[in-house]
Amino acid sequence: MAEQKNEQVKEQDINQLLKVRREKLADLQAAGKDPFEITKYDVSHHSMEIKDNFAELEGKTVTVAGRIMSKRVMGKASFCNIQDLQGSIQSYVARDSIGEEPYKDFKKFDIGDIIGIKGQVFETKTGEKSIHAEEVTLLSKSLQILPEKFHGLTNTDIRYRQRYVDLIMNQDVKETFIMRSKIISAIRRFLDGNGFMEVETPMLVSNAGGAAARPFETHYNALSEDVKLRISLELYLKRLIVGGLERVYEIGRVFRNEGTDARHNPEFTLMELYQAYTDYYGMMDLTENMFRTVAQEVCGTTMIPYAEEMIDLGKPFERITMVDAVKKYAGVDFTQIATTEEAKKVADEHHVEYEARHEKGDILNLFFEEFVEEKLIQPTFVMDHPVEISPLTKRKPENPDYVERFELFIYGREMANAYSELNDPIDQRERFKAQEEQLAQGDDEANTTDEDFLNALEIGMPPTGGIGYGIDRLVMLLTNSPAIRDVLLFPTMKSLDK
Repeated sequence: MAEQKNEQVKEQDINQLLKVRREKLADLQAAGKDPFEITKYDVSHHSMEIKDNFAELEGKTVTVAGRIMSKRVMGKASFCNIQDLQGSIQSYVARDSIGEEPYKDFKKFDIGDIIGIKGQVFETKTGEKSIHAEEVTLLSKSLQILPEKFHGLTNTDIRYRQRYVDLIMNQDVKETFIMRSKIISAIRRFLDGNGFMEVETPMLVSNAGGAAARPFETHYNALSEDVKLRISLELYLKRLIVGGLERVYEIGRVFRNEGTDARHNPEFTLMELYQAYTDYYGMMDLTENMFRTVAQEVCGTTMIPYAEEMIDLGKPFERITMVDAVKKYAGVDFTQIATTEEAKKVADEHHVEYEARHEKGDILNLFFEEFVEEKLIQPTFVMDHPVEISPLTKRKPENPDYVERFELFIYGREMANAYSELNDPIDQRERFKAQEEQLAQGDDEANTTDEDFLNALEIGMPPTGGIGYGIDRLVMLLTNSPAIRDVLLFPTMKSLDK
C-alpha cells in the first residue's frame, strides 16, 4: 500500500514538473521569445573538435549547439554542460558577460533544452576545456523530462521503443550507430574499389524467392493484385548478371515473417553481390578480404573482442566441408551413410529430431546445426552443402549430391552465405519443382517456381559467384553487441496497445 502511495506521489510530482515546463514555454511566447520560431543557428564547431584542437582555438570565438545535460546556477555565474553529436562540453555563463535579462532567462532553462552558445574557448582552473559564453540562445524547449542522469536509461524495452532518448542518455549507444554507418560506408568503398556497381531492385514482388523464409504479404490496390515483400535480393541481381552487368551489389532491407530473438529481426539489412566468371572459391577470397579490410578501417585492428572471445580476422579463415565438420564434432561420417533411411536411423541414435519429409542431406544439415555451429568461434568457411537445402546452387561435378556453397561462421553464428550460382535452367526448373513439393508437404519456407527468372537463365547466365552478408550481424561483431536489437535503430516491437 505504501509503495502504491509513493508511486502516486511520484506521478503527481512529474505531472507538476511537466506543467511548469509548459508554463515556462507560455511565458516565453508571451514575451515574444518563442524558441520554436527560430529556424536556424550557425554552428562553427562541435565539442570534441574544440577539445582536440584546443591549442589552436584557445581565446577564439566559437559557436556550438546542443542539449543541456547538467546545470549549476551560482548567483551571478553558472556552469552548464551541453551535448552534441561528438560528446559534451562545459560552458561558463556569467550575468556580466551575456546581460542581466538573458541571464534571468538562462536560469529558467531546463535539463533537456536545446541551446546555442557563442563564446571564447578557455580552460578552467581545474583544467577543463570550456566556452566562456557571450550569447546563449534557446533553440528548442524540452517539454518532457529526461531519465535521471546517474542511472540513465537502462530499461531495454523503453530503450528500444524510445531510441531517441537512448541516444541522448547513453553515449555508447550513439557510438554503436556511428560505427554502423562507418561499417556500411567501408563495405561500399571496398566493393566499389573492386569494380562492383551498386544497384537497386524491387521490394514488392509477385514471387518472393532466393531464401528459405516465409514472406509478408500485402495487397497492391492500383493493380488489384496480392504481392509479397522480398525475402532476399538474389533473383533480381542474377537477372542483372544475365543482362551483362558483371559485378553488382545491393545493400537493402529484406523482410521475413518470423519471430524475433537475439539474432533475428523480421526486417533486416542484407548485402548481396554477384560476380560473373568466378565461383565460390572466389567468393571466399573476397569475403575474407572484405571482413579484414572493414575491421582494420573501422576498428583499427583485426583482433576483435566479442563477448568473452578475441576474434582474429587477420589470419587465414579455416575452410572445412560440412561432412568433415560433422565427422569432427559429432563423430558421424556421412560418407558412410548411403540412404535416407540410414541417415534417419543415425539421427534416432543421436537424438536428432527430423521431419518425415527430410532426406539424407536435410539430416546432415540437422547434425551440423545440433553439434557443430556453436563450436565455430574463429572465422570458418563451412563448404559443400547437401543439394536438398541449396535449391539455387551449382552441383559439385565430382559429387552431385553436394553443391558448391559455403557459409561463414564466427562465434557460432552464420555471417555469410555464398554459392557457385546455378546457371543451368533445366536443373533450376527441377529444383523449383522439388521445392514446390516441399511446400505441398508443409514447408512454408520453400521457394516456388519463378518463370521469369527461368526465362532469364534460358537467355544465358555466365558462371557466377554470389554471396549474401547480414549487415546487422557484422555490426554486432565489430561493435561487441550481444543482440541484433542493439544495432537496429528502431527494432520491431509489439505495439503497446495490443
